[in-house]
Amino acid sequence: MVQHWGVAGFGAPDGVYLLYIAKIIGYIAGGLFFASLTPGIGAFWDFPDWWDEPVVFQKVVVWTLLFEVLGFGCGFGPLTLRFLPPLGAFLHWLRPGTIRMPPWPGKVPFTSGSRRSVVDVLLYAVVLAATLWILLAPANRSAGGLDAQVGMIEPSRFVPLLVLLPLLGLRDKMIFLAARSEVYLSAVVVFLLPGIDMIVAAKLVLVAIWWGAATSKLNRHFPNVVAVMLSNTPLVRSKAIKRRLHRGYPEDLRPGAVSRFLAHFGTAVEYLVPLVLFVSDGGTVTLVAAAIMVAFHLLILTSIPMGVPLEWNVYMMFGIAFLFVDKAQYGLADISNPLPVALVICALAAGVVLGNLFPNKISFLIGMRYYAGNWDTSMWLLKPSAVAKLDTHVKKAATLPRRQLVKLYGERVADLLAHKGYTFRAMHTHGRALFGLIPRAAGPEHETGYVVIDGEFIAGPILGWNFGDGHLHNEQLVAALQERCHFEEGEVRVVVLDAQPIQRQRQRYRLVDAAIGEFERGYVAVSDMLARQPWDCDIPAHITWSRAAANAGSNPPASQAARQDPRAV
Repeated sequence: MVQHWGVAGFGAPDGVYLLYIAKIIGYIAGGLFFASLTPGIGAFWDFPDWWDEPVVFQKVVVWTLLFEVLGFGCGFGPLTLRFLPPLGAFLHWLRPGTIRMPPWPGKVPFTSGSRRSVVDVLLYAVVLAATLWILLAPANRSAGGLDAQVGMIEPSRFVPLLVLLPLLGLRDKMIFLAARSEVYLSAVVVFLLPGIDMIVAAKLVLVAIWWGAATSKLNRHFPNVVAVMLSNTPLVRSKAIKRRLHRGYPEDLRPGAVSRFLAHFGTAVEYLVPLVLFVSDGGTVTLVAAAIMVAFHLLILTSIPMGVPLEWNVYMMFGIAFLFVDKAQYGLADISNPLPVALVICALAAGVVLGNLFPNKISFLIGMRYYAGNWDTSMWLLKPSAVAKLDTHVKKAATLPRRQLVKLYGERVADLLAHKGYTFRAMHTHGRALFGLIPRAAGPEHETGYVVIDGEFIAGPILGWNFGDGHLHNEQLVAALQERCHFEEGEVRVVVLDAQPIQRQRQRYRLVDAAIGEFERGYVAVSDMLARQPWDCDIPAHITWSRAAANAGSNPPASQAARQDPRAV
């Protein structure tokens, strides 16, 4: 399966890609439609004459946020194993009784519990209404020195969204993350500023996103991501080219020199070219830098990354054209009030710094570790009786992916696609650890007694959304399901793997039983994962605590355990 991915990727039918192309066209048309509703701006088909109006950028940002929070953006469709229906999100979040995930249930008043109430549903509906209220707004505010024909939206229109979405996020972090708040809500904040300050601040937000993403790629995992993504691109049909992405196809499928070069080159581009875009004030230099960044996002877009964050890349390309090319003349020297601009950028930078230092505490979205290959992940092992309990006792909008696949394609194809999902994990470094820890989690029965499901595909149907964030399917979700399903000991075992902190070359893991809780913790070394082929999951586990050893009184101190031979431990 790994060898097949190496030259064919996921191998989805061309019709699936056509679905995503149609969705991108619909996203672009929707943005232009709402912009054209602005009084005085002109007809829909005259968009070449008004695309560069500041109000258009404002409405594109809010439209994209709405598109995402409804579930039509990231995590949509067959490439995320969503078939019947192809999305969750609003189908789930408008349904009382489903599971919600508060970020700090024991610390923030009125947020405890995991059951979605009528209040949560209404709050989500009001957030949707707040975005529509902005999208239907006139542009009757002065453009503040910008060259504009129709002005901008009044700041008061943005206040309900800026208040309600974070408030909803305290009740349910999924919705806050699904709105891609680190990108779009940050942009909405700068819409409170006067015209030129707004443009410069919006430029800085995009630069912060590029630099944040580049910083997260300063690791040893990222070349694996490049090899996996470019193997998956439907635009390159040549198997000979795809073989070059690997060190020695078909025996050695670690990333080869081409993938390593592209990884390092892409990181340098993401640091340097946005800086050139920001400091240049138009002309040839700006156009060349803009063309490079558009090509950068087109490469990601056409590689169809798993999770399919396609509209985000389209939005970034529009931002390049609008902010850095059309408004190239505005820079730091033109800001009238630097304090609010600095506060927004410092908040984004803090998310990046903390997200890289403490990835077990900060979502990879807030930390902007989008394509880093260094993510919090989990692998769930369920006995057939546990699968039946999930179907019976958990309110949700869709069944587990395999059941959807069986209805469409039958048992054999469902197994095939499930294993392609395993292959995707195995080709990333963390996959070696996840599969290597499964025998420790489930014991001798791991081959025959359990159904193995990636945590992403547990979170998708049960929570309504998933996009690579392991914080959505860790112990918090285990506890919520245990509350509803009352699993017996051994019915559900979960391997939870934290991302690698930037300052350490190891990843911590925990083995969890739904009934009795955590029963082992330790770490795996990044070097051990890098040294192995995707199918070689014999990873040394450095155990720092186990329930069995604790009961026997033989747990060594963490520093001592780290020095012991992990196999002996």
